[in-house]
Amino acid sequence: MRALRKTAPAPGLELCEIPEPVVGYGEVKIRVQRAGLCGTDVHLYNWDGGAPGSLTPPQTLGHEFCGQIVEVGPGVVEGYGPDELHVGQRVSVEGHIVCGRCRNCRAGRRHMCIRTIGIGVNRDGGFADYVVVPARNVWVQPEEIDVELGALFDPLGNAVHSCQPLELTGQDVLITGAGPIGIMCVALAKHAGARNIVITDMQADRLELARRAGADAAVDVTTDSLASVMTALDIREGFDAGLEMSGAPGGLSTLIDSCTHGATISLLGLPKGPFPVEWGKVITSMLTIKGIYGREMFDTWYLATYMMQTSARLRETVRSIITHRFAPEEWEAAFQVAASGSAGKVIIDWER
Repeated sequence: MRALRKTAPAPGLELCEIPEPVVGYGEVKIRVQRAGLCGTDVHLYNWDGGAPGSLTPPQTLGHEFCGQIVEVGPGVVEGYGPDELHVGQRVSVEGHIVCGRCRNCRAGRRHMCIRTIGIGVNRDGGFADYVVVPARNVWVQPEEIDVELGALFDPLGNAVHSCQPLELTGQDVLITGAGPIGIMCVALAKHAGARNIVITDMQADRLELARRAGADAAVDVTTDSLASVMTALDIREGFDAGLEMSGAPGGLSTLIDSCTHGATISLLGLPKGPFPVEWGKVITSMLTIKGIYGREMFDTWYLATYMMQTSARLRETVRSIITHRFAPEEWEAAFQVAASGSAGKVIIDWER
């Protein structure tokens, strides 16, 4: 089968022919149909130390994917009833494999597992024709969610998880960073009935995608004034909720400066290194800053599925974030586009 792999501890990848994986106890085998490129994949491609966790070559990348179950391994509850798995089901995959025995796992906080390993980061992932994953990581998709939308469920889950701590209905929301997850947050805030949604970035193409997703204002921080936008939207005391999606130090500073007293800020963007924070303003403004990583397993998946299942508008808005589609053999062009900083979500079609 084809597999896009990191074959050496150096920049670059290789599209290889390798044997199909063998399904083991408690696992399922998936025929991958679509896979999305993430910033983590770009870091692993560049081998620049920017991706969390560790990868030991040779290994197949890819943690955002959707496909069809083609084999169910021993020890898996197989059937056609609720919560049972069978060949032919369309599934997305939770990319974090947890230990099940640490304090957080035993307390039902699996997304905080201290021994988490990542599919496509610490074990072979979904940039391949076939992948084997633990059955407990499989998420069966309803009819309304096709393979393209299913491949977006990992980043969509990040966006939902980021929005979960925030009150959005009727609120003024500021999002810093118009990457695919930031734009998904625009769509979710719109779906929740936010009063005003403002997003900032430095890339015109991404800001335009955010406008189409429902942003009331898309601010180019290199040329536009956020203060003037706030005045035009009658945001008098500051934003009620903030989402930092860029990982840039200026993003968090902008949120701290622009949010009203008592606001909550979700922090998803991963910075490249330490940076100073004006903690005095955080304290005196009584801001709540919550770090977000991955998805709540599996509450976030239920919320994402139910919202997508019941709203055709939300489904199509999320789909609009896909700007490029490539065949596996075009992987180098796909990574170049993903690394450009101006694209939305880049998809590899493993059925081509």
